[in-house]
Amino acid sequence: MSDQQPESPATVDHARSFGPVAEAYDRGRPTYPAEAAAWLVGGEAKVVLELAAGTGKLTRELVDQGHAVFATEPDEEMLAVLRERVPEVSAKPATAEEIPANDRSVDVVVVAQAFHWFDPERALPEIARVLKPGGHVALVWNSRDERIPWVRRMGDILGRQDLDTSSSEHLVHSDLFGFVEEQSFKHWQEIDRESILDMARSRSSFAVMDEQAREDHLVEVLAFYDDYGRGMDGMRVPYRTRCYRAVVIDRDGPGHAGDDPEPEGPVVSDGTDTDMLLIDFR
Repeated sequence: MSDQQPESPATVDHARSFGPVAEAYDRGRPTYPAEAAAWLVGGEAKVVLELAAGTGKLTRELVDQGHAVFATEPDEEMLAVLRERVPEVSAKPATAEEIPANDRSVDVVVVAQAFHWFDPERALPEIARVLKPGGHVALVWNSRDERIPWVRRMGDILGRQDLDTSSSEHLVHSDLFGFVEEQSFKHWQEIDRESILDMARSRSSFAVMDEQAREDHLVEVLAFYDDYGRGMDGMRVPYRTRCYRAVVIDRDGPGHAGDDPEPEGPVVSDGTDTDMLLIDFR
């Protein structure tokens, strides 16, 4: 999917097509390794806002690592699964282009497997707005490791949207953020004859197929699995978790032209002096 025209009708159709396959998405997509989640957030417990959180594949790991996590997801059906899987998180319907958060209210904004759906000209200023001085944005994608021949064959069938991290270049070229760090982590996903079908169903391209095309596609996926020959033992799909992070540039900080006097007290709520950290998170 092209990242250059995020608001084109075709892109919007694909971006908003996951709801009907939300359960399959949750069953079929891989999780994120703990070390990748730790690198994305960076250090001690923080206030984290996850945009386009989907069914909570990364959310669960962030919570388990001790962070105070708020989540947004524009698709109500995906959001319903997230709320079931991670009930302790405050999760609300919202887009990255209109974030329901106060200025300078979070330490980290995380986006997993979704930044390529955003309109960067609108989303990046919004992300910069809600980050505290010194805070950072973190992007992550799980990409199958297609250096292995049979994994390339799987990609021929399933598609390769999740291998494309080129939308991270919008962050590289943004004047709202500093140097973009990169890191990758290896991990594996165990799949069997049933979960490989969920993996296929979880693709945006599958969600917009007609019924006959879907049936034909699933037959092809099963033929691939059966040909691989692991049967009930399943297969281990290798992934590279590709991570990016960049600190927001504090345009109102000391030494910046046009500085106003430093305000007394906290710049924004840290959640201790008001009922809620995020405007709509009630």
